[in-house]
Amino acid sequence: MTYSIQVAIDCSNAHAQADWWAETLGWVVEPTNQDFIDEMLAKGFAKESDVIEHNGVRVWKDGAAICRPDEVGAKGRQRLLFQPVPEPKTVKDRIHLDINLDGDDKDALRSTLESRGARFLYQANQGPHVWYTMADPEGNEFCIG
Repeated sequence: MTYSIQVAIDCSNAHAQADWWAETLGWVVEPTNQDFIDEMLAKGFAKESDVIEHNGVRVWKDGAAICRPDEVGAKGRQRLLFQPVPEPKTVKDRIHLDINLDGDDKDALRSTLESRGARFLYQANQGPHVWYTMADPEGNEFCIG
């Protein structure tokens, strides 16, 4: 048997991180089912304090996910889940995302990402392969190359 995975990323602002990463990857923030929220509130499985308004819609306060646009709702889709945690990031991540640019210009992307709040950390290479290690607006490391 094979399994699907999602990558969960701890953060302080799940919805801002989901927006940032969706734009970065060309993915979409998964839509929240408003009827399901209403049902969970009505049945007492959720409280109003579990919901916030983000970009004009009600969303679950404690998380946001993104996926490829053509995979919304698909079973086994690639997915990043952003979940808020109380403590700030303090050490280097032991796991990070590698973004394959498929021939896009990494210098141009680096500049775009920096203008949107990312930080360049360092350049590295292995043989002819060169990549940049960056940090997203909350300091989570990722590589582009």
